[in-house]
Amino acid sequence: MATEVKVPTLGESVTEASVGELLKNVGDAVAADEPIISLETDKVAVEAPSPVAGVIKEFKVAVGDTVEVDSVIAVIEEGAAPAAKGEEAGRASEQREEGKTERAEAPAASADASQTLSPAVRRAVLEHGVDPSTIKGTGKDGRLTKEDVIAAAKNKGASADTAPAPAAAPASAGGERREERVKMTRMRQTIAKRLKGAQENAALLTTFNDVDMSAVMEARGKFKDLFAKKHDIRLGFMGFFAKAACLALKDVPSVNAYIEGDEIVYHDYVDISVAVSAPNGLVVPVIRDAQDKGFARIEKDIADFGKRAKEGTLTMEDMKGGTFTISNGGVFGSLMSTPIINPPQSAVLGLHRIEDRPVVVNGEIVIRPMMYIALSYDHRLIDGREAVTALKIIKEAIEDPTRMLIDL
Repeated sequence: MATEVKVPTLGESVTEASVGELLKNVGDAVAADEPIISLETDKVAVEAPSPVAGVIKEFKVAVGDTVEVDSVIAVIEEGAAPAAKGEEAGRASEQREEGKTERAEAPAASADASQTLSPAVRRAVLEHGVDPSTIKGTGKDGRLTKEDVIAAAKNKGASADTAPAPAAAPASAGGERREERVKMTRMRQTIAKRLKGAQENAALLTTFNDVDMSAVMEARGKFKDLFAKKHDIRLGFMGFFAKAACLALKDVPSVNAYIEGDEIVYHDYVDISVAVSAPNGLVVPVIRDAQDKGFARIEKDIADFGKRAKEGTLTMEDMKGGTFTISNGGVFGSLMSTPIINPPQSAVLGLHRIEDRPVVVNGEIVIRPMMYIALSYDHRLIDGREAVTALKIIKEAIEDPTRMLIDL
């Protein structure tokens, strides 16, 4: 009996998605609830599972197609035996290639035919010149991630340093150069529109400060083992900054508000959007009621978001809302930046790398681990005095973490 696979509910007010990946081939056996297609919405990747156990008879869509909620995307032959390689396999190849534009030859072509690479992974493979068939994937169901490719490229580079130099290859005729055109994913298109909209609609301004990280690093070094043993989670820096931000937003409520029409919407709670990297772009899942959570709960939320972002299993509900954003460019080595607000929010805190710098303390020059922090804000709502005050509160809380315990 043939069973149709339909586009699942994608979230409130979301009616369509793009086909990101076909996770199976026509003729493949699938179990009930096993994902067969990855769909990309404006914010997250959603996997469409098979409702029954059987064999994939047909895909009704190709990679890049736009599909609506409840539309048919595949047909499963319930309880059928897997098709032999031949006619069905040929049809699978035709269906998966349909609608794709031709691309220049690249190292990705050496991948196993059964391996499906996301656009981000394909780009990484092309950039780093690695063979994806030799890399063990750490993503869901063993799929390759961008991080897997980058790690393999680093290992390849390390091996090349110690290996004897190979004979020089003949230069390609005419110094051949290649290009690849990859259609922007729905998520990347939405990110582009939202960020450009923020620049056009908000009066953006950024204020800076620097923070002595000595006290936080000392506390972290002293308690990290006990913290990990008791809470089963690593004590990171984001927990400190999240709690410090809660203090600042409580004292300067406009930084935790946003403009809606001709009204200002204030919040008596703090829902912190945390920017994390996903294979298809930056996503901002939300730590709900951060003002009521302890360090352990915040660190667990952040770790869970990071893991699920890498696996592509974040949901629309995870992204919904948010009153303030923290973005940590320091993990990528950024010294300083001017982050862009996440509409409709009115402010975003940017964190950067920690480095030893000479500073003056009590009239003496000393070396301290310093970090530049930045607060970008919508000047239509937040005055400069308020923005500077909020950033100063965060700085003081990080430099003296006791303030977080006594709500000062």
